[in-house]
Amino acid sequence: MRPPSSGAARTVAGDAVGGDVTPPERSPERDAAVDALLAVVPFPGWTTSALCAAAGPDADLLFPGGAADLVEAFVDLADRRSVEGAAGLGLEAMRVPARVRALVVERLRRERPHRDAVRRALGVLAGAPGLAARCTARTVDAIWFAAGDSSADFSWYTKRLILAGVYGSTLLVWVGDRSGDDAATLAFLDRRLDDVRRLGRLRQTLTAWGRPAGR
Repeated sequence: MRPPSSGAARTVAGDAVGGDVTPPERSPERDAAVDALLAVVPFPGWTTSALCAAAGPDADLLFPGGAADLVEAFVDLADRRSVEGAAGLGLEAMRVPARVRALVVERLRRERPHRDAVRRALGVLAGAPGLAARCTARTVDAIWFAAGDSSADFSWYTKRLILAGVYGSTLLVWVGDRSGDDAATLAFLDRRLDDVRRLGRLRQTLTAWGRPAGR
């Protein structure tokens, strides 16, 4: 989903969620090359030499931006597959917060076989903060879209800003989680979501207190 066009909303929050959520270049060939690299065990890293060894001598031509381009394609592919997998989660029967949680859990479940690849991708993104912001923006936008969000005002940004913080911190816990079935990560995720709910209730209370009597 594209962000709302409100200039005020974009000025305040656009940069914080990476601004443009337009996806990177997509093609079956790029997807196949990423999958070929992910299939190598142990994972050799996000390098063009590893890519060519896994997907063919000319595979690097698909990613002229090198490792950063390759990682961006990986994150985008994971976004798309997570959205496709949402159809089997029974989201229609859930309230929105439960949908968001289910989608984050599904994203992590799908990436479990590639935990080291995700960890190394985070290392690449740490050196490219602009790209990291765009990747995060697309991921949280994909989650909200799959959750059925149709907002087209300032809340489009606030929802994604909040989820970016929750998802980003949860992902950092997840890459080091050795608890089995990601139990420690899921407990952390639930605590973060509880914090968000408490903050929302506090904001509603403060707003109510600030209204003139009789309104």
